[in-house]
Amino acid sequence: MKILSYTTLYPNAADPSFGVFVENRLRHLVSAGGVDLRVVAPVPWFPFRSKRFGRYGVLAGAPSAETRHGISIVHPRYPTIPRIGMTAAPALLAMATIGIVRRMIRGGFDFDLIDAHYFYPDGVAAAIIGRRLGKPVVITGRGTDLNDIPRYALPRKMIRWAADEAAASITVCQALKDSLVALGIAPDRVHVLRNGVDLKQFRPMDRAVLRREFGIDGPALASVGYLIPRKGHEIVIGALPLLPGTTLLIAGDGPEEAHLKSLAARLGVADRVRFLGRLPHDGLARLYGAVDALVLASSREGWANVLLEAMACGTPVVASNVWGTPEVVAVPEAGVLMRARTPEALAEAVRGLLASPPDRAATRAYAEQFSWDATTQGQLQLFTKIIDARAGN
Repeated sequence: MKILSYTTLYPNAADPSFGVFVENRLRHLVSAGGVDLRVVAPVPWFPFRSKRFGRYGVLAGAPSAETRHGISIVHPRYPTIPRIGMTAAPALLAMATIGIVRRMIRGGFDFDLIDAHYFYPDGVAAAIIGRRLGKPVVITGRGTDLNDIPRYALPRKMIRWAADEAAASITVCQALKDSLVALGIAPDRVHVLRNGVDLKQFRPMDRAVLRREFGIDGPALASVGYLIPRKGHEIVIGALPLLPGTTLLIAGDGPEEAHLKSLAARLGVADRVRFLGRLPHDGLARLYGAVDALVLASSREGWANVLLEAMACGTPVVASNVWGTPEVVAVPEAGVLMRARTPEALAEAVRGLLASPPDRAATRAYAEQFSWDATTQGQLQLFTKIIDARAGN
C-alpha cells in the first residue's frame, strides 16, 4: 500500500527531536514491510534562522526535503498569521501544501491513503486535501489537539468536521477517544492504538556507571520535557524543599527556563537542580537509568512517551493523574500517580516510592508489554480495510 503521512510534528535536520514520537511510529510501520510511505511535514514560514526567535527560528532552518531512516520527507512552508493564526491555520496549511501533494501524484506516487497526525490544524488540513483529491484520510489524535484545543468553539467545530470526514480516527489512549466521542463521533469510528517504546534503545544499563557520569550522590529525580507551564516542572522544583538531599535533573529547553531557575533560587534549592538542556535519545536513556524516578507533573498528556522510556530503562515514575497517564501507570511496578498536582502531593508520592521502590527488573518487564508491534499491526489492518473497501474488495 502507498501511504502519505501528513503532519507538522516531525523531526528535521534543524530540530531532530521535534515530533520524534510520530517518526518512531512510522519507522516501525515501514519496517513491517508492504508499505511505501512518504511524509509531507510542513513547517511555518519564518524569515530568520536563529534560535533567538524561538521555535519558529529553529524550524526556519529545516531543509526543503530530506531522507531520515530511509523515509523521504518534504518540508513545504506555510504562512502563519498573528492573532487569527489559530482559526486560519487549517485553511492556510491546506492551501500551502495541496500543490506539492498533487505534484507527488503526478510524479508517480499516487497514494492510497492520507495518514494525518495531530487533529488540529494538521488533521483538518489533511481532511480538506483528502476531499479535494478524493483520497481517504485517517487522523490520529495525540494529546493537546483533543484535550485542550476543543474548548475553543471554531476549532472544535472543525475538529468534529474532520473526524466526520475521515475514514477513521485513531487516538493514542482511551481518554482521548472519550474526548472525540464526547464531540459526537461514533465510538466504532475511533480506534485506540497506543504509542510503543523502543526496547533496544531504552534498556537497563549499569546504574553505578551512569550515576558517576551524572555526578549523582544520593536520591535523584528526573523531569523531562519542553520547559513550558503545562509540563509542570515548577511543581517538581517546588517539591524539593520537602525532599531534603534529593537532586533534580531537568532535561529540556524552552521559554520557562529563566523562570524555573529563578524559582529554584528563591526556594533555596538551586544547588540541587541541574538544567541539562535538550538531550538526544541516547542521553535520555542514560539519564533514566541514573535516577531513582522520573517525575512527570503535566496538566495534560495523551500518552506520554517519557513514561514508557523510563520504565524500559528499569526506572519507575511519579506522574500526575491526567488523561492517558493512568493507562500507562497502571500497576505498582510502573510507579505511582500523584493525588493532586501540587508540590506537597508530589513530595508525598516520591517519598512513598523511594521508601518502597519496585524491583527495577519488574519495571522493565512491565514496559516490555508495550513494543510497537501491536500498534503497527493495528495500523496495517485498519489501512487495509479502508483501502480494500474503496476498491470494492
